Amino acid sequence: MYAKVIVDVPAKQTNRAFDYEIPAALRKWVEVGSRVGVPFGPRVLQGFVVELLEETQMDTKRVKPIQSVLDLVPPLTEELVGLGRWLSRMYLCHEVTALQAMLPAALKAKYERAISLGDESGEQSLLDLPDLQEIVAFVRAKGTVPMETLMERFENDGSLIKQLLSSGILMEAQMVKDRMTAKKALTVFPPADGRSLEEAVGMLPARANKQQDVLRYLIEHPHAIRLTELMEAVQVGAGTVKSLADRGWIELREVEVMRDPYAGRSFARTKPLPLTEEQSSVFGEIRSAVAERRHEVFLLHGVTGSGKTEVYLQSIQECLDQGREAIVLVPEISLTPQMVERFKGRFGDLVAVLHSRLSNGERYDEWRKITRKQVKVVIGARSAIFAPFTQIGLIIIDEEHESSYKQEESPKYHARDVSVERAKQHNAAVVLGSATPSLESIQKTMRTGNGEKPPYRLLTMKERVAGRPLPTVSIVDMREELKNGNRSMFSKSLYKAIEERLQKKEQTVLLLNRRGYATFVMCRTCGFVSTCPHCDISLTYHQSSRMLRCHYCGYAEREVKQCPNCSSEHIRHFGTGTQRVEEELGKLFPGIRVIRMDVDTTTEKGSHEKWLTMFRDKQADVLLGTQMVAKGLDFPDVTLVGVIAADTVLNLPDFRSAERTFQLLTQVAGRAGRHEKLGEVFVQTYTPEHYSVQCASRHDYMAFARHELDIRANLDYPPYHRLILITFSHEEVPLLVRSAEAFVTRLKELAQEQMNRPVDLFSNMEPSSESFSMDVLGPVASPISRIKDRYRFQCVVKYRGEAQASELVGRTAQWFEERSAKEKLQISVDVDPQFLM
Repeated sequence: MYAKVIVDVPAKQTNRAFDYEIPAALRKWVEVGSRVGVPFGPRVLQGFVVELLEETQMDTKRVKPIQSVLDLVPPLTEELVGLGRWLSRMYLCHEVTALQAMLPAALKAKYERAISLGDESGEQSLLDLPDLQEIVAFVRAKGTVPMETLMERFENDGSLIKQLLSSGILMEAQMVKDRMTAKKALTVFPPADGRSLEEAVGMLPARANKQQDVLRYLIEHPHAIRLTELMEAVQVGAGTVKSLADRGWIELREVEVMRDPYAGRSFARTKPLPLTEEQSSVFGEIRSAVAERRHEVFLLHGVTGSGKTEVYLQSIQECLDQGREAIVLVPEISLTPQMVERFKGRFGDLVAVLHSRLSNGERYDEWRKITRKQVKVVIGARSAIFAPFTQIGLIIIDEEHESSYKQEESPKYHARDVSVERAKQHNAAVVLGSATPSLESIQKTMRTGNGEKPPYRLLTMKERVAGRPLPTVSIVDMREELKNGNRSMFSKSLYKAIEERLQKKEQTVLLLNRRGYATFVMCRTCGFVSTCPHCDISLTYHQSSRMLRCHYCGYAEREVKQCPNCSSEHIRHFGTGTQRVEEELGKLFPGIRVIRMDVDTTTEKGSHEKWLTMFRDKQADVLLGTQMVAKGLDFPDVTLVGVIAADTVLNLPDFRSAERTFQLLTQVAGRAGRHEKLGEVFVQTYTPEHYSVQCASRHDYMAFARHELDIRANLDYPPYHRLILITFSHEEVPLLVRSAEAFVTRLKELAQEQMNRPVDLFSNMEPSSESFSMDVLGPVASPISRIKDRYRFQCVVKYRGEAQASELVGRTAQWFEERSAKEKLQISVDVDPQFLM
């Protein structure tokens, strides 16, 4: 038997499967998806089995055997291995990179030096020495010993170990191990031979009262218990319990325990709620697809507060009733606590949670629950789409419009597209839910001119649950405020509204999508601005630490009191960040309780949950934050939402800026008046006439979508054309410019050849129903032209038709890497980019 193995070397030369022999002893364990240790050149590397073969096309004498299998059960299913191949082709990354992205960090390979026996026949004189005999006997007994273990055991015999290695009696090799192992805990068991604990109490001397207390506790609680729990319950030390084990009255054994991020938390069980007419209609459509095991993609456009989550929960129950599994994706860690509470409340221990704020050990154990089929529902951020389920019936993506579903490192996948691809393989339904769907998704629900069935099916919920009204939205023109002498960051109407909420003991959410205290620091005498020495970006001032920070590379320096350019002391902080708003609230409303949620206040594990729980328990009057407070949160006493500056996103040089502004304003407005109390929203802006602001104030998604789609169609932008962003970076500008221009020239040559070829030559591509066209824009300097001391240029490929453009860019990138391997020039390819900055 042979196996095709992708090795853990993300390079162009190794981006293919290599043949290895499967030794007879490993044949029962090696499957497609197994992780194996394989010799590769002088090293032993981790590899992934992607195919099993009866015979190999290679010379069998040159085929090396697999050395080890790293898992009893393969961590990747055969379907996930195929998905890795699709990711590699779709997003132009190495196949091993795609496979690695599907695993928790604990299963990333860790390479250790190991010692084993070599040729004992040589250098017999060495083996006559007693100290050397002891070392050799130790290695022989163990078979293979990690180098660290051997050095610890014989810490004073380093020179002797070197002698044995140089003589060939011992050999050094490389072992492949996981970065993490299962957690184990000492556990107390009743005696295995059935001896009576009551008898033991009588046999102990009277002075051994602590030991007697332990035995009496075990008589009352006759089951296995962790040593730490027993010590706490009886208030004794470990020595007391271990002495009982030495006498044989109890057993102490190491037992594997699962790390539970929600240990000690209880979730009140909930029952399905009665559905409104709209909810019932939507649920019926989803239930029908799930019951018929029919692959279908639904776009659920439901206004904020329309009860999308209850539809998700009941659809999942339908899926579980059929013995199938469900994946639920949420965009922000801040949404996860509330969603976890709802899903654990409904489905209990059948739910696993995967997101980046879990420790590596917790993620590893949650992931193992999935592989062991102990759970049926996974909820998490974008990487949860790779949960190793084998019977998927439903995939739900909440807030599907969110850009955080796009990975910014290789593989640069979009979880929405991956979910559709996975669902096809399982004949599963996909539900994309949002109050503000992305234009790419809404356009896929529209019939084309040729009358083909659209890829997505639109489901709508236009009313809030219980007929509650959407909040009233007032647009405040900050230009008028300035004319009337108000230089505060709060308009008069927003100030008055906050004051009223404080009097009524109601709560307020304030949004400013910019963290820090001031956007930049400038000398008013000479105009000097503090900038990052490593990036072409101004430093942001953080009041709490009195530091200037770069939000791109992390560089920080102390605040300046004197201008380093002209020595003037007229230093002023310009722009407004969340820290400054927090300070201003304290000045204007003495005693106000503010919770600030941004990247700076949510770095600690569990901080999102802590702040949101405090706010729900009414320990704060105002929740102030960046976009993480804008979506998914549901608090009954929030009756006011204020947007401090609606223009922060609107003025970015990105064709999606209007769409993101509309989405952000609509989502944050939806936090107000979700229960019995009416909601009110104030949007402060310097461009009140802009269509995205106007449509958001009327909660009119379709009007915005029609207007924006017209603009995109005229400019040949997504969703009518697709984009590929290629970014080049190097420490020297002249080399960077030459290389970028060479890449674009080569790409245009290949594109011209493609135009002149028959389509069937690209047999690995899906046939296209529309003609292929492609434009290459650039190269030009990136909007942020230097990051981390590397200059950046970019070009954009704009194309229509199927994935032929990806194939052309991939071929050009391969040609380019061969040509510029020695020049340390980096190239990044982003298919369907969310940001062009």
